Formats: sequence, C-alpha cells, structure tokens
Amino acid sequence: MTIADELQATIEQMVQPGKGILAADESHLTIAKRFAAIKVESTEENRRVYRALLFTTPGIEDYISGVIQFEETLDQTSDDDILLPEVLARRGIVPGIKVDKGKGPLALSPGDLITYGLDGLAERLQHCKSQGARFAKWRDVYQISGHNPTSLAISANAEMLARYSAVCQELGIVPIVEPEVLIDGDHSLARCAEVIEAVQKEIFHALHRHHVVLEHIILKPSMVLPGKDHSVRASPEEIAVATLRVFRRTVPAAVPGINFLSGGLSPEQATANLNAMNVGDAPWLLSFSYGRALQQPVLQAWQGKAENVGAAQQALLKRARLNGAAQRGEYQESMENTA
Repeated sequence: MTIADELQATIEQMVQPGKGILAADESHLTIAKRFAAIKVESTEENRRVYRALLFTTPGIEDYISGVIQFEETLDQTSDDDILLPEVLARRGIVPGIKVDKGKGPLALSPGDLITYGLDGLAERLQHCKSQGARFAKWRDVYQISGHNPTSLAISANAEMLARYSAVCQELGIVPIVEPEVLIDGDHSLARCAEVIEAVQKEIFHALHRHHVVLEHIILKPSMVLPGKDHSVRASPEEIAVATLRVFRRTVPAAVPGINFLSGGLSPEQATANLNAMNVGDAPWLLSFSYGRALQQPVLQAWQGKAENVGAAQQALLKRARLNGAAQRGEYQESMENTA
C-alpha cells in the first residue's frame, strides 16, 4: 500500500455520514481540572479507567469514527488488558494522537500565541504510528481583542500548521488542522467572522506552499460565534449562516471533512449549532470533533465510581447519537429528553 493509499483509506474511514470524532486528548493539567470538578484525583490509573470507559462504550462505533488520544493513552490498556488503540481499531474506530506541545506567547507580539512541537515531530509520529495511530492533531490558538490576532500571529501559526501537516502526510498520517479562535471576550459575531476568515485564508495559502494534499486532511475549526461576554446572543441559525458564509470563502471543496470543535459551548448548544449547519447543502461533510461537549455528561454520571460506569457510557452514547443526528441535519431539541 502506498502512502497515498494509506491516507485515503484513513480519510474514508473517518469521514462518514452520521459519524464524528471524539476528542479525548486532554493534557494532564486539563484532565486534572475536569476530574477535580467531580472530586476525582488525576492519577494514571484513574485516567486509564476513565478513557477505557469511553473507548469501550457499547454502540459508540455507530456514531464515532475516530478518537484523538493523549500520548500516555497509547500505552494504556482496557480492564481486560488490551491496548486502548487496539480496542478502538477492533471496533472500526480510527486511533489518533495529539502531537503539539501546547502554546505560549509569540515573541514581540503581545497578546498573541504560538504552538510548540515541531522539533522531533517526525520521530514522534513514527513512534505513534507504530503504536497504532493513523491520524494526528495540532491545535493553534487565536485570541480576539481590539488588536489581536495580529497579521504576524496569523501567518506564523499558519506556517506551523502547514509544516506539521506536511510531515504527517509524508509518513502516511492524516493531519487534523485545528485553528481555534477562542470564544473568550466580548467581540461580536461579525468580528469573529472577520478573524476566522483571515486565519483560514492564510492557513490554506500555507498548506499550498508546503504541498499538502487537501483531500487528505481534516479541518477542525471554530464555529463563528460572538464572544461569551458579548451582550447579544446568536441563534443556531445565525451561527450557521455566518459560519458557512466564511467557510465558502476560505475552505476549498477538496477538503473532505470539517469537524467542528465545541470550544466552550454546552453539549446542547454544540449539537444545535451543528444541526443548523447541516440543514442546507455544503461541499464538505460537516461533523463534530468534540471534547467537553461529549464528555461533560459522562463525567457527571461517572463521578469516579465503578458502579456508575454503565450510566456514564449511556451518557456518552446519547450525546454521540444526538451529534450523529445533527451531522445529518435530523436533530430536534425534543430528542434531549429521550434516553
């Protein structure tokens, strides 16, 4: 099988109607915060138990086509001693891996951020591939303020995403390109649209420069949203119109799938917004790659107790099913009240 064949096979398995991606790649710091909210200590064993709970949920393969994992998860096993990436693969779910090394300030550009992790990336990807990973994820972060993100931040982060994507494809690993425009702030829907349009235009210019094959990437972007402190809320329909307008201007039709991040939205909001975007026609498959919007109900049901595993898995299955319906434009709010 050629590298191109590998990439195409992964894309075909991941980009499927009615299915999306589970983001379970929380860093130690992030998962510790999630666990602290339910009074569970973030030990390696508790993280293993929780992620095994997610990956072994009965029926989850009907709605989840891929799972983004954190590095330690590749070496962890289920309760019956099967490596977690193998647990996923046996169920027809593609194992993936987060490979960026987090973010920090962009030098000489106050308020802007840059993502770390290009050093040694090829070697790390080769190792992760030997452990079963078939796609990777890299997240860049953009803060909106009166003067951020600057043109420097937009170009620098686009270059990082493109270089990462090229390394992935050279090794037969599908890159997920994640430019997250943060919901923090009081910016308007129109201001968010302006930023996302600028960010995505620069990213696709950079991908072209680095010879990245667009048919073999997945875009994981933010929806166009007003800042969480903005005085005017937007309906799912308004968000869908604004988002699709920007994406038609910036994302080539060659991209097979756009899997939105939930970025601070509630589980219900994330599902309703996705559904609104799938009511009309688009040249891409519009789906989800949610972390907290899929996992928040799971954590609340689990509470770190073995006797709650069944209820927690049912909570995950329900949210995955509702988002699968939203991917088809078939979600209705009344479905939230069904088991």
